[in-house]
Amino acid sequence: MLVQDLLHYLTARFLFLDEAVKGYEHLHELFVGRSHSNKAIAVETSESPTILTVPSLPKRQLVWMITGTSTGFGRRLVKSALLRGDLVIATVRRLEKTDQSDQDDIPVGLQANLRRIELDVTEGEDALKAKVDKAAVTWGRIDVLVNNAGQGLVGLSEEGGSSLFRKAFDVNVFGLVDMTTVTLPYLRRSQGCVVNIGSRSAWKTELLGVGPYSASKAAVHALSETLATELAPFNVKVLLVAPGAFRTEGIHSRPFFQERPVPAYDDVRDITARRFASIPGTQKGDPARAMEIVVDIVRGEGSAVGKPWPSHLVLGQDAIADVRAKARKLEEAVDEWEWTGRAVSYEWS
Repeated sequence: MLVQDLLHYLTARFLFLDEAVKGYEHLHELFVGRSHSNKAIAVETSESPTILTVPSLPKRQLVWMITGTSTGFGRRLVKSALLRGDLVIATVRRLEKTDQSDQDDIPVGLQANLRRIELDVTEGEDALKAKVDKAAVTWGRIDVLVNNAGQGLVGLSEEGGSSLFRKAFDVNVFGLVDMTTVTLPYLRRSQGCVVNIGSRSAWKTELLGVGPYSASKAAVHALSETLATELAPFNVKVLLVAPGAFRTEGIHSRPFFQERPVPAYDDVRDITARRFASIPGTQKGDPARAMEIVVDIVRGEGSAVGKPWPSHLVLGQDAIADVRAKARKLEEAVDEWEWTGRAVSYEWS
C-alpha cells in the first residue's frame, strides 16, 4: 500500500504542476509591448514626509518587505510595487553601496513610499527580528514578504564540498527561513502573503556545476509547499516563483568555484567555468516583466484577474520546458519500475 500511495502521490504532483504551468505559461507573452499602469502616482513630498498610520492607508495599498533589492529581481520588484501605489521596505546588505542610480530609478513622487534598510539575511534570527520589528513601525504593518535575497554559487560538488553547499544554504535557505519566521507575526495579522523566489534549477539539475545552487533552491521549493499548508489556516498565502534564465545583474557575479581543484575534473572544470562565464547578457527573460506578473498576482490585478492563487509560478519558456521534462522523466521512471516498486509491500503476493 505504501508504494501504491506513493504512485498516487507522484501522479497527483505531475498533474498539479502541469496545471500550474498551463495556467501561467502564456503570461510572458502578454507582457510583450505592454505598459502596465506605469504612470507615476502623485504623492506629496517634503524633507520630512509624514509617516502614514494604519487607519490612513488606502485599503489596497500594501506594505511590502523585499530582500535583496540592490540588483536583479529585487530592484525591479521595488519599482513595480511602488508604481502600483504600494509602500515598500527594501533591504540591502550595505546602504553605502546604494548609488545614485537606485535613487534615480524611482520617480520623485514615489520616493516617500520607499524605505531602504540595511539587512543581511544571514545575520541570524534575533538580529533580523529586531530590524524587521523596527521597520514594521514605519507604516504599522507588513502585508507581503518577498524572500528574494540569494547567491548563485556554482562549482563541482566534490571540489566545493560541504563548505560551498553551506554557503549557498546559509543565504538561500536559512536566511529565507529566518526572514519568514520573524515576519510571520505581521503577515498573520494582515492575512498577507509570502513570495519565495525559487528557480527552475530545482528541476533542471542535470548540469555540471549547479549542485550547490540547485540543492538550495530545491529546499526552497519543498519548504514553500509545506509553508503553504501550515499557513493556510491563517489566510496567509505562499507563492513560489520559479524563474528560468533572466537577464539580471547578480546571479552570475561570483566566479565558478576552483579553489580546491581535483585533477580528475581538470577538463570538465575549464569547460564548465567558461560556459557559466558566457551566460550574462544572453538570457532571454526580462526581469521587469517577470516582476510585473508577481505584483499582478499579489494584488489580484492585470493578468491575475479571475484566476485562482497559483502556488507555483513558473516563468520563462526554458523553465516551463524544464518542469515538463522533469515530470516526464519521473513518470517514465515510475512506470518502468512500478511492478518492482509495488512488490516490496507486506500485502504483495
